[in-house]
Amino acid sequence: AYQSGAFEYLPKPFDIDEAVTLVERALVHAREQSRTIQVPQQESATEIIGEAPAMQEVFRAIGRLSRSSISVLINGQSGTGKELVAHALHRHSPRAANPFIALNMAAIPADLVESELFGHEKGAFTGAQTARQGRFEQANGGTLFLDEIGDMPLDVQTRLLRVLADGQFYRVGGHQSVTVDVRIIAATHQNLEQRVAEGKFREDLFHRLNVIRIHIPSLSERREDIPLLAHHFLRRASKELDVETKVLSKEAEKVMAQLPWPGNVRQLENVCRWLTVMASGQEVLPSDLPPEIHADNSAEKNAPQSGDWTELLSVWVDKQLKDGQHNILDDALMTFEKIMLERALHYTHGHKQEAAKRLGWGRNTLTRKLKELDIEE
Repeated sequence: AYQSGAFEYLPKPFDIDEAVTLVERALVHAREQSRTIQVPQQESATEIIGEAPAMQEVFRAIGRLSRSSISVLINGQSGTGKELVAHALHRHSPRAANPFIALNMAAIPADLVESELFGHEKGAFTGAQTARQGRFEQANGGTLFLDEIGDMPLDVQTRLLRVLADGQFYRVGGHQSVTVDVRIIAATHQNLEQRVAEGKFREDLFHRLNVIRIHIPSLSERREDIPLLAHHFLRRASKELDVETKVLSKEAEKVMAQLPWPGNVRQLENVCRWLTVMASGQEVLPSDLPPEIHADNSAEKNAPQSGDWTELLSVWVDKQLKDGQHNILDDALMTFEKIMLERALHYTHGHKQEAAKRLGWGRNTLTRKLKELDIEE
């Protein structure tokens, strides 16, 4: 919808006062946009597809940040589409007409990260035959997307923090400062709070980047989107390969919707490419699916079942009663709530609103429980 010019995403049920406020903001936004140069629409390959409730917060965040150049931190498992969200944030920002430059920290040798980011002067190191702009200079006026920011070396983190503070840096081997105006969008699949605690990520840089955080749900959290995404990827693959588009049978849709998809949307896209080439008929049947994803499903089924904990609890209760313990229900409830809350916060990378939603609590209840259970935020 944002691709077609939508200003905000308002899920049901909505508050009427909030709706009126959004309409007023949209009218102001439209008047301002009419005075600016229109930016051509991007290719549909960069479109974010999803109707699941788990994607509502993502769409809402993109809409709310549409007039902002504030730093954003994107959390999500590998393959969930973090770069697509970064692209969308850029396209719907005041910097849309300027460059979007992406750099994956995990894909660059540690000794080359500094040069990639800040550039270098001629002769700065062996092999530096000419001066070269870094990604910061290339992104001047636009957006620099730093993927897998958790893998950035500590010494480069220090330099990045200085650039974020004053917008200036020196090229490697340079003596003249370079000034840039760049919006930073960072992404990671790691728990940065944990890396800060381990001394592997600077706390001050974390707080500088973590102004706004967007959590991208895994594919297993948005299973209702799997058929929609699969049809989209099958159409795209057929166009790329100039062949007839494959169609999923209802049985294949059902099987695919139940698979674990550890590689998330990227894995689903690759499977659709594989099906476009390897499936014998136009209609894709469950038997056409690659054996690897069935192996993933078997591994998940062979994992410890969720019902096993009730048997362990029964054994624990019997022992407590036999030992003459009192108040065991209060003790058990407190321990149970603490474990549930800690795991929910870990799973959502510290995103309290999402953790509260997963537990079925309100945000105020979660905040109160953090204090009652003495859990560090």
